[in-house]
Formats: sequence, C-alpha cells, structure tokens
Amino acid sequence: MKLHAEQMRLYAVTDRAWAADEEAFWDQVRAAIAGGAAVVQLREKHLAEDAFLAEAERFVALCREAGVVSIINDNVDIAVKTGADGVHVGQEDLAAGRARQLLGPDKIIGVSAHNAEEARAAQAAGADYLGVGAAFVTGTKTDAKPISRDTIRAVTAAVDIPVVAIGGISRDNILELAGCGLAGVAVVSALFAQPDVKAAAEEMLRLSQKIARP
Repeated sequence: MKLHAEQMRLYAVTDRAWAADEEAFWDQVRAAIAGGAAVVQLREKHLAEDAFLAEAERFVALCREAGVVSIINDNVDIAVKTGADGVHVGQEDLAAGRARQLLGPDKIIGVSAHNAEEARAAQAAGADYLGVGAAFVTGTKTDAKPISRDTIRAVTAAVDIPVVAIGGISRDNILELAGCGLAGVAVVSALFAQPDVKAAAEEMLRLSQKIARP
C-alpha cells in the first residue's frame, strides 16, 4: 500500500486524554473517520506493551473495516504484529531504513522532519510521507518549538513524497499554512478535544483542502 497525497488532507492522531472512558475513545476515532480523516495514527505514550498490542489490534480492525489507513506511532513491533498499514517514527526513534527492513516494501513509513536535510534523508531511507512541525505552539508536545513557514516550504520543496504539517493546528490558524506545499495536516486536539468530533473533522478537511498543494 502506498499513500496518495489526497489521502493526507486530514490525518488524525489519537489522544485519549479527551475521552471520558474506553468506549468514548473508540467513538471519537469512528467520528473522526466519519468526518473525513483518511489516515489515522494510534499514538500511545504511556501504555504497557501488552495493553498497546491489544488496543492496536482493535484499532487496525476498525480502520480496515472503515477503509482508512492505520498507522502506529513509534512501535514497529506492534505494527508488524497487528498488520497495521504502517508506522510513524521520529528522528529519535527507529530509523526509517531499519523500519523499512522490518516492515517490508509494501507498508507505509512516515517520518518526522524539522528541516530540509532531515526531509531528504528520510526520503532516501524509504519514507513514504513526512510530518513537519511543530507548525504552531502545541500542548501535545511541550518541547516542540514552532518552525518557520520558510522552513516548511523548504521541506516540501526538498522531497517528492507528501508532507503534512503537525503541531498546534486548529480551525483558527490552518489557513496560515497556505502556499507551503503541504499535502494536508495532522491534527490531535483540533478533532479529539472538540465536543463534536465528526463536525470538527468535516470542517478541518474543508479547510485543509484550501491550503493543500493541488
């Protein structure tokens, strides 16, 4: 499976912080998909490995049934065991080249990049898409410093694969990313912190289509 840029318009990254309970979390994931998220990343920073595996198995099944792309954050072993569509790794995580060796040629690998040099290296190592950021100040990663629009444009110009911006993106600032060459946006609180996740996804998709590279 390979990604098309159109699938990247709205990329949902999960965060159970805003879910009242376990089933509310899954309801939020389903609502994000119903609202137009075609790629969903399961991100769990604090679960034990066995609990993460069980959750990831349910997540992959849900995404497969819905016809959307399932991405596991950081954990290549979990991605392999669950048959997820792919994995997303950061600069400090498992290198893209090693992830490709473990996952094989048909899975999706996303890599976080903060400048053109990292972007070119990730593409050369086999990345299928890049996440660039932080685009704005974000509460999800408190240590992530926003990068300039010029840097985002340098990243998108440096590679041939789709690039999504991530970090602090909301309905109020997404249009500031117009003209950066992005395929779309990856969002967390813009969806999952909202009272109506499906409506929030529909709005973010509509706005993302305005700023995405044709």
